Amino acid sequence: MGRTSKDKGEVYYHLAKEKGWRARSAFKLLQLDEEFQLFQGVTWAVDLCAAPGSWSQVLSQKIGGQKPGQVVAVDLQAMAPLPGVLQIQGDITQLSTAKEIIQYFEGCPADLVVCDRAPDVTGLHDVDEYMQAQLLLPALNIATYVLKPGGCFVAKIFRGRDVTLLYSQLRVFLSSVLCAKPKSSWNSSIEALTVCQGYDPPEGFVPDLTKPLLEHSYDSDFKQLDGPIHIIVPFVTCGDLSTYDSDRKDGSEYKYTPPTQPPISPPYQEACKMKKKGQLAKELHPQECPISRVDMLPQPLAVPQHHSLLASKVEDNGINCSL
Repeated sequence: MGRTSKDKGEVYYHLAKEKGWRARSAFKLLQLDEEFQLFQGVTWAVDLCAAPGSWSQVLSQKIGGQKPGQVVAVDLQAMAPLPGVLQIQGDITQLSTAKEIIQYFEGCPADLVVCDRAPDVTGLHDVDEYMQAQLLLPALNIATYVLKPGGCFVAKIFRGRDVTLLYSQLRVFLSSVLCAKPKSSWNSSIEALTVCQGYDPPEGFVPDLTKPLLEHSYDSDFKQLDGPIHIIVPFVTCGDLSTYDSDRKDGSEYKYTPPTQPPISPPYQEACKMKKKGQLAKELHPQECPISRVDMLPQPLAVPQHHSLLASKVEDNGINCSL
């Protein structure tokens, strides 16, 4: 959570910096815990797609103090170290990642699996909903491998027209499925969090990371995905009414606060270095470009020889232009 935040006037953005959280999303998990007591009785927890690490921070403070190594964070991207958190830089769609998680837990399955991953939104809700579903399903798939019976699974979803399809998939493996909207989540956003408790896979189900859950390609006499494809789940709002409204500005003038933890090798790092050295080309808009510099702009591709064009020379202010 650095200098280029989307909305620096937002209340939870300031609170996260003041309290040392790496991102404002930490408040979402804290408010979910207030409502559902997610951390009660939890010994082993997994944070999927963990970077930058705000949910791992919450987990380490809530359950990581009992014994080192009780929280495992998994992400393709490198993440700054956190006390009490073991990090795996790996792919959640790979079996090797699931085996490494179980190895860190001394062969014990996890009590809680969380995933706050979201795609880069486009503003097209149907597209964003589909992309989010494709991120949630691999998280659910690896959760079936590492989660103990009766365990809890929490993940971000986008509430759209076809979100009930996801609910039906979750209900196949978890007895209780709820849709929660924390107070720290923007009311104007389609973002929500699904809280799934009571992991209870169908009888005979064998976790297999090579088979996507929405692909009905299991054995013909194995019907664990049969049933209703559209279900309605309870909707719960989380957070005390006296807490801050995430859609309101705090009203004070913004003052820059250094980020709690700078990002590790961000994709824009090289661009920032080039910009400081003046090596990035400045984008010239037509209204900003003077006529005298028109010859400096990229020229169109050469016309093939078999085409014949007639060009007339027009003189304007002493400059010849081809029309």
